Amino acid sequence: MTVRIDVAGGRHVGLGRQRNEDAIHVGRWLFAVADGLGNHGAGDVASATAIEAVRRYDRVVDPDALPVVLGQAVHAANDALGRRVEAEPGLAGMGTTLVALLRTGAAAALANVGDSRAYHLRGLGSPHSATTQITEDHLYRHLVADAADMPNLSDKMSRYLDGCPGGQSADITLLTLTPGDRILLCSDGLSSYLSHERLHTTLATSATPRRAVDQLTASALAQGGPDASAVIIFVRNGR
Repeated sequence: MTVRIDVAGGRHVGLGRQRNEDAIHVGRWLFAVADGLGNHGAGDVASATAIEAVRRYDRVVDPDALPVVLGQAVHAANDALGRRVEAEPGLAGMGTTLVALLRTGAAAALANVGDSRAYHLRGLGSPHSATTQITEDHLYRHLVADAADMPNLSDKMSRYLDGCPGGQSADITLLTLTPGDRILLCSDGLSSYLSHERLHTTLATSATPRRAVDQLTASALAQGGPDASAVIIFVRNGR
């Protein structure tokens, strides 16, 4: 199956911050969003360092090797953070989330660490069209059985990139892209402030990825989002 993609990305510092702690990469084969952990200090440095490392993997690879290469990219990002802290000890404690998609043709692999998310819209134009979240937020409360019945569980992240030796492994998901698919990669500054219905409606009705990015970002900011970053991919027939 031959497919082509249209893609757009954007990030906004938000209405109440002086610096943007998100970073994105919109390439030809690789697409990524990183959200620096502000409460760990130097979040903007962490996200930029991670994106600089993974963007070097923006290349065509054998479809069977996609999950391996993407996993290597995540480890490279973590190693880059470690080297940055070693060179500048004042940055110790910084960290970042990462969600990234690497594709070759219609084959794709998705990696995520932390609470930046990926959503996948399928069946565009049909009555059964739906958008699903295809990543899991790495939060402590997701590690506890029957968490819904236990109040006051921590929303702190259980996994993120922090440069520590060995790093934090990413969840890897394999995808087959088909015409009509729409994929959203975003920071929690967007997903935490918009309903699932709003995400789906915007993805389904926007004529272009740029329009979808702009609408979702504006909606998140209007709801009080501190910042918002997104990369949106539209999959089209390659003929």
